[in-house]
Amino acid sequence: MTFVDVRARALAFGLSAFTVVLSLGVAVGGHAQTNSNAATATTAAPKDARIGALIETLGKTRTPSSAAISPDGTTVAWSVRSKEGSEIRLTDVANPEAATEKTVGTGAGATKCGSSEPKWSPDGQWLAFVSDCTAKADKQDEVFVWSKKTGESKQLTQVVGGIDSLAWSPDGKTIGFLFVENATRSAGALAAMKPPSGVIGEDGVEVQRVGVVEVASGSFAQVTPANLHVYEFGWAPDSKKLAYVAANPPGENNWWVAQLYTQALGGEQPKSILDTDKVSGPLHGLQIAVPRWSPDGTRIAFIGGLMSDQGATGGDVYVIPATGGAPTNVTPGRDASVAFIGWVSPEVLGIAEHVGGSSHLTALNLSSGKDVSQINVTFPESIGAGDLAMSISMSREHTIAIIRSSFEMAPEVWAGPANKLKQITHLNDGMKPAWGKSESIEWTNDGFKVQGWLLYPAGWTPNEGGPGKKYPLLVSVHGGPSSAVTPRWPGVGYGGAPFSALGYFVFMPNPRGSYGQGEKFTQANVKDFGYGDLRDVLAGMDVLEKRFPIDTNREGLTGWSYGGFMTMFGVTQTTRFKAAVAGAGISDWQSYYGENSIDQWMVPFFGKTVYDDAAVYAKSSAIEYIKNVKTPTLVVVGDRDGECPAPQSFEFWHALRAEGVKTQLVVYPNEGHGFRDPAHRRDVLERALNWFETEMPAGN
Repeated sequence: MTFVDVRARALAFGLSAFTVVLSLGVAVGGHAQTNSNAATATTAAPKDARIGALIETLGKTRTPSSAAISPDGTTVAWSVRSKEGSEIRLTDVANPEAATEKTVGTGAGATKCGSSEPKWSPDGQWLAFVSDCTAKADKQDEVFVWSKKTGESKQLTQVVGGIDSLAWSPDGKTIGFLFVENATRSAGALAAMKPPSGVIGEDGVEVQRVGVVEVASGSFAQVTPANLHVYEFGWAPDSKKLAYVAANPPGENNWWVAQLYTQALGGEQPKSILDTDKVSGPLHGLQIAVPRWSPDGTRIAFIGGLMSDQGATGGDVYVIPATGGAPTNVTPGRDASVAFIGWVSPEVLGIAEHVGGSSHLTALNLSSGKDVSQINVTFPESIGAGDLAMSISMSREHTIAIIRSSFEMAPEVWAGPANKLKQITHLNDGMKPAWGKSESIEWTNDGFKVQGWLLYPAGWTPNEGGPGKKYPLLVSVHGGPSSAVTPRWPGVGYGGAPFSALGYFVFMPNPRGSYGQGEKFTQANVKDFGYGDLRDVLAGMDVLEKRFPIDTNREGLTGWSYGGFMTMFGVTQTTRFKAAVAGAGISDWQSYYGENSIDQWMVPFFGKTVYDDAAVYAKSSAIEYIKNVKTPTLVVVGDRDGECPAPQSFEFWHALRAEGVKTQLVVYPNEGHGFRDPAHRRDVLERALNWFETEMPAGN
């Protein structure tokens, strides 16, 4: 939805066009009124010194964005952002001393540029990477290679568009990558959508294809068809074929119905070897990700499961003949959600998975169907640089390089054998959590084993403040719903850690629908959004209230995306929460179906389209139960959100205002589903803190 659309809708509600962007008024005591102190497009929430200090501290975190171990296991290449941009460094695994690190450069002499995504060639003599450090001033990413022998870099490509996911061919002669020619935005649904214009769904559609560049000559070609949007790909061991997950454009909408293709290079047409809508059994109608060709070229492994977001992978491992045929589930009944795979040998697959709220590394022997006992390590932390995506780099000797992070440990690169990792970087030595300690909480409900994470108030001890002192509790529900909270050092943005730092218990549950307990658990909220998962959350709160000095008059609810929906729906189902903040939520699943840019994701979760079964969508719509709400609720959203469009927040806010419930709507300009502007991220946090402290003050 464009800014013009937002303004027009606000005017229809009788509001000043000048108050629409950041503050749309407060309803108090049953009378809708515009706020005399309403923010304009250039004003923000009142500054809070505590938030400012916390953001300043978090801003000092140096976060590695990728790590790649050389084929011989001796060197790790990793990238990190600095004041001047981002750079790639090389560290010796045996002696990881900062003084001996090398920096890989482009030689272009550009300043405030960035190099990232290092990938070693199969022989370890070259390092490919993406960089906008070119002689041009357009900040266009290009593919470079660095020579281990000469220490020099050369630019391979001269393209215009988006580049992602570099992958060397096994013979080391070419580099493949995902490419969007003349891209105007990042591929996917998280980025801000382009303002609608022209023929919707036909004009301006950007297609992501596999591009291939020859290392020797720099010759470049897009090798997959223009009518298929590719999400992930992998090379065949002979370097002559690709396996990839793709769907018809538009790409941000159709990942949920993508198929698995193989294609021989040289102009041949792709062959679909798997369409989950056409298979029977547990994979029917589900999503597929991470295609990996076996070393002998006979099979392709992939992850299949119920997934709500591309990149947030979780499910079972399947293997299918490379020529096509019936896929085989090689992890049936596994009490975990596999997120990353890689072939160790023709009969062994390396696995990274969510177990409870932790990360687990192991290897699976396909012949026996059992885990390899020599590799079995669980981390109460996150693996990888993204919010949920796991990634592992493995050498020929089966040593690995990963990025590790937890609530207590800032992100660093580690390398070595999986069960004997060594810290490679020391980017954040001296960083201490400003928030309280964490604890994994487990409980049972409706026959399910459920897990979540609790952050204590900063500095809290069992006897602090005497036996009568109680603390507020903030319940933060994750997005997805196919996702999981795993311990991760927080970034500069909205989340639970800042509230812990400011004196709250923060509960981050992984209710049914989450990853970490197997596919049965992940699929347990199908056709039941907001009911069973809310019961799980409330049951977890019961456990906490019995163990900790929680003030039940100061319990708040918040979340983003699906967590925003759970916040909107939750306050219609219970008055237990005294204040709520709903970020990018969904209030009406029926109208949402026709508003969002990703409607294909809904059928696997609701069973049918809204046109075939409107009742199942109405059942989980907060707007159907709006007269039950008593909880003061702050609503925030980006005006160009394609995943959870702004009209959903308008609808919820408007209903609360009409019903006399205290509410405020804040719309942020030029933001998509994931906010990019640091000022907006800080504003959301400050407004949320102020809302909770105002609506559920101490001593209330």
